[in-house]
Amino acid sequence: MNISHLKRNEDFRNVFKKGRSFANRCFVMYVIKKEESEIRVGISVSKKVGNSVVRHRITRVVREVFRLYGAVFNSGLDIVVIARTGAVGIGLEQARKEILHLGKLHKIVDN
Repeated sequence: MNISHLKRNEDFRNVFKKGRSFANRCFVMYVIKKEESEIRVGISVSKKVGNSVVRHRITRVVREVFRLYGAVFNSGLDIVVIARTGAVGIGLEQARKEILHLGKLHKIVDN
């Protein structure tokens, strides 16, 4: 499964405007379906969550979850994951559970 990153502000705004969102304690996930077969993931961590060390750690953990478990997601999606303050100090296994939980709510995860 080919997973790339959302980088342009225009792409993020498109997902926020047209996508559906679900949230849990640690993350908010916006998803929009598109025609291409790849999955594009954008990660946003606000300064409210913590200092740069904390924000970058959360970003790396979320990126690793998609690297390891991206194959279980349906293809042709733009996904934006927004970290909440509950994600501070989260480990890889807990992040996996939280993100796959949101994927199941969106019905974009193959069981």
